[in-house]
Amino acid sequence: MMRVLQAVLLMTGSVTALAGASQIPTELTPPAGAKLLLKVHATGSQIYTCKTGTDGAFQWTLKAPDADLHDSKGAVIGHHFAGPTWKHKDGSEVTGKASAHVDSPSADSIPWLLLTATGHTGEGKFAKVTAIQRINTKGGKPSAALPCDASKDGTETKSAYSADYYFYGEK
Repeated sequence: MMRVLQAVLLMTGSVTALAGASQIPTELTPPAGAKLLLKVHATGSQIYTCKTGTDGAFQWTLKAPDADLHDSKGAVIGHHFAGPTWKHKDGSEVTGKASAHVDSPSADSIPWLLLTATGHTGEGKFAKVTAIQRINTKGGKPSAALPCDASKDGTETKSAYSADYYFYGEK
């Protein structure tokens, strides 16, 4: 009886652990051999500009992110901005380019991404980053209630968002 109870508790714990874990789509898997270097939570805005698209229709186009990066205790340890670039408080920076994306499970949220590092500045936490995942996004899309038309040409709007960023690279 005791072994059955232990087995049930072990299985329940495993299921609970799996239920709490983020399910990251395989399309966003970092390159083989990359090690997780840092996890941060970002809060801020996605900035959009109203302008004419390639089809001639006006649309909100992403200009840049503007977000603070928080460690597991909530302290601000960096900033995320145009590039896209992530800057750590130690002075190191990494710039990336999207290499894969998957729609967010939440329809009103920006996509989840895998980015490949395209440049580095300084020595520190971001100096050896080779890939970045953006997951668990909340918000960030331009408001459907805010029209983008000729009368709004060139105007900007900000959409609040949050996301988790996982930085991968060489140890």
